[in-house]
Amino acid sequence: MPDQAKSDDLIQAPEPGVPVAARRSRAPTRDTRVSGQPGFVLHSYPYKETSLIVDMFTRDFGRVGVVAKGAKRPLSKLRGVLQTFQPLSVSFSGKLELRTLIDAEWVGGMLPLEKTALLCGFYLNELLVKLLARDDKHPALFDHYVSTLNQLAHGEPPPIVLRKFERALLKETGVAADLGRSITTRAAVEPGRDYVVDPEKGAREAVPADVWPVVLGKTLLDMEREDYGDPVTQAQSKQLMRFLLAHHLGGAPLNTRQILIDLMQL
Repeated sequence: MPDQAKSDDLIQAPEPGVPVAARRSRAPTRDTRVSGQPGFVLHSYPYKETSLIVDMFTRDFGRVGVVAKGAKRPLSKLRGVLQTFQPLSVSFSGKLELRTLIDAEWVGGMLPLEKTALLCGFYLNELLVKLLARDDKHPALFDHYVSTLNQLAHGEPPPIVLRKFERALLKETGVAADLGRSITTRAAVEPGRDYVVDPEKGAREAVPADVWPVVLGKTLLDMEREDYGDPVTQAQSKQLMRFLLAHHLGGAPLNTRQILIDLMQL
């Protein structure tokens, strides 16, 4: 199992030319200083000899990029603080897409992720890095992220926890398909009928020629109300979310997803 210090091996920034949402950004237009912002490290990589570039998920500013100057120095205060899945209070300034990290303090109050839960955490971070535009506020998603980390740390079933987060992520970014009503008939989805989901439009009745994942209407309705108690719903929602995420990622691979598939078939 990986440790938190090796997250860079699992999460990679989007490659040039890959049409994913994370390549968009809303750069700040004025020089601002932000103090005491709740945040988490999503991903970091070396910058020059002693510094790091850190992708952070903050509650009120969304995903932001910061330069942590001198963070690699042995005596730097930031060296032991900028770890994934640790709740932080961060301060930064700047008017460009890449800001300067002024300070970061560990807040505490959360159990550490271990074993499979740790891999699931890396998966959440990779989704956020690749699907969230920088400087796009998502306070509700931030709260959901914190809740998801807590659920994983307390041993909640990973498949159910991950499905709920994946769905919340697509909703918050405005690309979630409507699962409760047919786009062809405008009628409510019927529990006993087979459907496919158009990633851009929503659910419709399945036909023999469909190559998209076919799921029961009950599965779609269960997903809408976040009820994953039915084993059939768990299995079908896994395939459906894998398909929808692949579409919105534009074919960009998820490194942690493949590891999870190999280990647990999540």
